[in-house]
Amino acid sequence: MALRGHPSREPTEELPYVTVSKELDSCFHRNDDKIVQNMNKKGFTLIEILILIVMAGILLPAIIVPFVTGVKGSGKPEMATTAMYLAHQQMEEFMKYNYCNAALTPTALTAYAAAPISGYTWQWSIYYVDSDFLTPDLVTDRGYKRIIVRVRDPMNDTYEIYSVVTRW
Repeated sequence: MALRGHPSREPTEELPYVTVSKELDSCFHRNDDKIVQNMNKKGFTLIEILILIVMAGILLPAIIVPFVTGVKGSGKPEMATTAMYLAHQQMEEFMKYNYCNAALTPTALTAYAAAPISGYTWQWSIYYVDSDFLTPDLVTDRGYKRIIVRVRDPMNDTYEIYSVVTRW
């Protein structure tokens, strides 16, 4: 059996697998020059790398800034939910009384007071109103009382809810 590339061993007889081997061997030798040429063409030039760095410097801030802004504001929905929870909690305290109860005595808007959750403050008012819920009044009983509860979150945003209690 002869091996190509070893001149000391000449083939004594031609076998089919040796012929196939020679064909494959010639394919590899023929493509070696192309492989070497293609290897020289792989990779990026210095100019291409510099252009990539400049483009990344321009595009990355455009992508990252909105993301960071979104992350900073991600606590806001939680604060709004907490503020509304506090407002509804205080409103439920008022709504458990009927119209004539002393707890629903008309009161001008109170000063902000500390709510049960740290960082939140609340205030409320109870006014007599007419059937259109207009012209709030502390003196004239018109059969309706409007209750307003306001809660301010740690970022000083205000949330307000109101309800009406009737004499009837």
